[in-house]
Amino acid sequence: MELYTNLRAGEKGAWVSIGTYLFLSAMKLIVGYIGGSEALKADGLNNTTDIIASIAVLIGLKISQRPPDENHRYGHLRAETVASLVASFIMVVVGIEVIINSVMNIINPVRETPSTLTAYVALGGAAIMYVVYRYNLALSKKIKSSALKAAAYDNRSDALVSVGTAVGIFAAIFGFPIIDTITALVIGMLIIKTAFDIFWESAQTLTDAFDTEEIETLATLIKNVDGVIDLVDIKGRTHGNATFIEVTVTVNPDLNVRESHRITEKIEQTIQRFDINCTVLVHIEPHETEKPEELKNNKRAD
Repeated sequence: MELYTNLRAGEKGAWVSIGTYLFLSAMKLIVGYIGGSEALKADGLNNTTDIIASIAVLIGLKISQRPPDENHRYGHLRAETVASLVASFIMVVVGIEVIINSVMNIINPVRETPSTLTAYVALGGAAIMYVVYRYNLALSKKIKSSALKAAAYDNRSDALVSVGTAVGIFAAIFGFPIIDTITALVIGMLIIKTAFDIFWESAQTLTDAFDTEEIETLATLIKNVDGVIDLVDIKGRTHGNATFIEVTVTVNPDLNVRESHRITEKIEQTIQRFDINCTVLVHIEPHETEKPEELKNNKRAD
């Protein structure tokens, strides 16, 4: 099945992120301590949370590939969403720790000017993360992976954080050491903001929230299917990279079962052209010229 093939391909992006974050976090923490930069150390801690998040995505992708079983009729596709939810809590803890350390350094400032090397390390890290961002974004579009796309945007935010870190370090070098500590404080807030975004998206998915614009697009496509008279109801939910759509339509009541079934196949093909990883359940009802409420009122009048 193409869906599971895409999940396996998505593991490449997760491994690239993990390897890059391992290298950058170690480099930033070591140089940050040696060069005396609170901002670079905070950036390094930010990358350690990204390691955890990437590992969570990798584990989720692996579990998601398990086929449906007796207890999971829809498969295990939501495993990556649960893993992302756990990772968001871990990121919050690290972000709070960075903020506490930054506040303590503001209250009891350390009069140490960071080394120029720390700024260059931050800029180098930004360049590397941008390359990883472009790679993961291209891969996510190729395999249509929402999880990998989210990871790519996280890569991009990390590149921007590293640019901000370099700016703060240069400001400290030119006589404004408090800027370095303030930058670390901002990075801590950005870590928490990223964690909240991941948490919110995961919570929305787990509670079956669905994009209203996508529903409207699908509704328009279904109404244009030959044989469909009216669209009574449409619902959608996501399981990892898969989408499940439930549709109720009315058709000519004089059609036989075979003819009605052809209409359901047309609806399924139409939706799957829009989203290849979509599973569609179509319910056919006979079209009534009068609505049920009107029929009841007419009977009472008689």
